[in-house]
Amino acid sequence: MSTIIQYILYLAILVVFAIPLGTYMQKAMDGEKTFLSPVLTPCENAVYKLLRVNKEEQMNWKKYSLSVLIFSGIGLLFLFLLQIFQGILPANPQGLPGVKWDLSFNTAASFITNTNWQAYSGESTLSYLVQALGLTVQNFVSAATGIAVLFALIRGIIKVKTDGLGSFWVDMTRIVIHVLLPLNLVISLLLVGGGVIQNLKGAETVSLVEPIAVSAEGEILENAQIDLTNGSVTVDGKQIPDAEIVTEQFVPMGPAASQVAIKQTGTNGGGFMGVNSAHPLENPNNFTNIIEMISLLLIPAALCFSFGRAIQNKKQGIALFMAMFICLVLALAVVAVNEQSATAQLAQNGAVDISMVNQAGGNMEGKETRFGIASSSTWATFTTAASNGSVNSMHDSYTPLGGMIAMLLMQLGEVIFGGVGCGLYGMFAFAILTVFIAGLMVGRTPEFLGKKIEPYEMKWSVLVCLATPIAILVGSGIAAMVPSVADSLTNSGAHGFSELLYAYSSCGGNNGSAFAGLNANTVFLNVSLGIVMLFARFLPIIGTLAIAGSLAKKKKIAATAGTLSTTNAMFVFLLIFIILLVGALSFFPALALGPIAEFFQTK
Repeated sequence: MSTIIQYILYLAILVVFAIPLGTYMQKAMDGEKTFLSPVLTPCENAVYKLLRVNKEEQMNWKKYSLSVLIFSGIGLLFLFLLQIFQGILPANPQGLPGVKWDLSFNTAASFITNTNWQAYSGESTLSYLVQALGLTVQNFVSAATGIAVLFALIRGIIKVKTDGLGSFWVDMTRIVIHVLLPLNLVISLLLVGGGVIQNLKGAETVSLVEPIAVSAEGEILENAQIDLTNGSVTVDGKQIPDAEIVTEQFVPMGPAASQVAIKQTGTNGGGFMGVNSAHPLENPNNFTNIIEMISLLLIPAALCFSFGRAIQNKKQGIALFMAMFICLVLALAVVAVNEQSATAQLAQNGAVDISMVNQAGGNMEGKETRFGIASSSTWATFTTAASNGSVNSMHDSYTPLGGMIAMLLMQLGEVIFGGVGCGLYGMFAFAILTVFIAGLMVGRTPEFLGKKIEPYEMKWSVLVCLATPIAILVGSGIAAMVPSVADSLTNSGAHGFSELLYAYSSCGGNNGSAFAGLNANTVFLNVSLGIVMLFARFLPIIGTLAIAGSLAKKKKIAATAGTLSTTNAMFVFLLIFIILLVGALSFFPALALGPIAEFFQTK
């Protein structure tokens, strides 16, 4: 019962904080006065003056799209070059060399697309300059780009017989200054107070409380007897001649808290450390864990309420929120039950105690003991639902069905809350698809939010909905035929295929989490995954803006007795059904070869 209460508490905290944040964001984006306006509005106006931005400009959808692409392209090139020349740039206390070209491309594509897939260990690959000026900056602006596109769509819904969607540069400025900076300043201070490191020191070496012995193959020798005076190591009375005695430990330092905050709230997910939020210096305790975990879904959930207020139809925002929330709860339940129950193989015929008597029980493999199954399962569900990608446990060690749900949440097109902004405009495309199908069933021209849905909007909606499945299935299908990819897998068989499918699902869903069983730092994988990330990010953006531009030109039509209600329980059910139907039709064959096959192997 206490475990169930823990899950309910996490969900309740999310909703309690999302509602007021949604109200604040809507006011900030509409230029209304907020309690922070006296401080932040002068900063906003200073940026417009410095960059010569016309605050009143109204871009059509093509110009708005072009602005997004140019801005993201410049960011891609800058981050790529920053990594290439890292070795000769300052703020590099460890003297790390430049990053190879394919990894630089992959990382640059990853962070400008809000994916934050990492085929490297941050503490041993990137300097403080690259982490701060490159990655952290992209964490802010890539998140702001998604939110900006969402509000351009909202204006397309609201406006009548015009083609102006606002200014991309104004939207970006308001989001960063009024939303992301103040929110992440508060979260950064909370994380620092909780023990997350934030400094500019070089990495340090500390003495171990107890020395350990390591074999020539790099494995820790259990129950080893260590004699420091003569450097000998014995195990069960037998001397190990090639063993190495380790008395010191490498401890990374750096400005972690500031990047951790925006990696969570911006649904970025890129860890300052290689093991992400499983690292004790990036996520040291339950206090920091709950802050980071709630931050995963905070803005995506809040934007549902912003959407309802902005279109002056709060029920519509609540309907979209409930569709997402119900899917989230169902996914969390499946993961939680499977991880708590574990599998017969994990029990090893009774040799391993997986009961819950005086312990966490269940499948604790790959999970931090300080977090346990409940926090780990909730984080895994939240992060794959949020298109975030940060982890506090190893998804590769989850049960077959637990890992499958994490995979499926990404494959559905990052719409179960999804990334900041992009999750909601992805859900909007599914909503258009739903009202179109419902309209066909009753023989009426479909309508949504007072605008007729016609073939132009349907074509773009289908592309938005199918961009993620196309990227994942085509990418993973090609990769499965490349011999070098098979050599990068830790496991063979069904689980090995799951590792491959998860990688392309993560990048195709702009998520960034990993099964951690795939060595993705190869030329083919770095380049192909980078291309998948770019395709899955920018095709939906262009499609969404095209829909927004078309809707803005339309006139409002009055609701009649035959108009499909899009705020009631029936619409929520239909919307969930369409999302799951598209996901099932697209991914069931692939899932059957991976996690489903593995599940039956464990029976």
